[in-house]
Amino acid sequence: MTVDTLATTARFQGRTVLVTGGGSGLGRHIALAFAAEGANVVVAGRTLAALEETVALVTAAGGTAAAFTSDVSRAGDARELVRLTAERFGGLDVAVNNAGVFRGGAPVAELSEADWKELLDINVSGVLFGLQAQVEHMKANGGGAIVNVSSNLGAHLRIPGVAGYAASKAAVAALTRAAAVDHIRDGVRINAVSPGVSESSMSLLPGETEAERAERMKSESPLGRISTGAEIAAAVLYLASDAAGSVVGTDLRIDGGSAA
Repeated sequence: MTVDTLATTARFQGRTVLVTGGGSGLGRHIALAFAAEGANVVVAGRTLAALEETVALVTAAGGTAAAFTSDVSRAGDARELVRLTAERFGGLDVAVNNAGVFRGGAPVAELSEADWKELLDINVSGVLFGLQAQVEHMKANGGGAIVNVSSNLGAHLRIPGVAGYAASKAAVAALTRAAAVDHIRDGVRINAVSPGVSESSMSLLPGETEAERAERMKSESPLGRISTGAEIAAAVLYLASDAAGSVVGTDLRIDGGSAA
């Protein structure tokens, strides 16, 4: 990922954005995109060194960011993360629940208990705990917007060998829509994006290079390529922006037509 000077616009000027899983992949792209549009960005995850790399990229490009380690599978960590974010920047306006793990390669009958538990703990409970802490703060402080990162695998598409992951992401899609209805009258807009194969190491097959992935997608995707990190980030920023003021409980699929 190259570093360019952030071309600040007014869309998120002065707002504070929290991105979980912000140390790499789509989370890093999303964090940089928000910073480019004027936001104070907090990135969170389990590995401080990776988070600090994201902060360094934002800072080098002229933006403002901070990093906090956090385990999304712990409700207490989710609450503490919101508290630290508000303490650092004075509030929380936008949250992106992006942290997630992928476990696959086995049919349902061979899915291990450990993999199943980790998928639910991080991909589902992690989003739930994040939502609870974020909504509590936003409800008490004038509202806000939340975007959950789901997947085209789950509610939209199924393929062999990834039942656990698909089930966890389908749960994120359902949780997003339910939470959106529950909390829109609290001033909190909640939506989701569902990427397909994209500019993230999670979309690489075991032992596959980025060049090999690009070749594979020429035949697997109707679009003929992966979705870029910038394209996913653009969708997240739209859902978090004032332009999406009446968009509530949507699940925006971004996968080049794979689940069309």
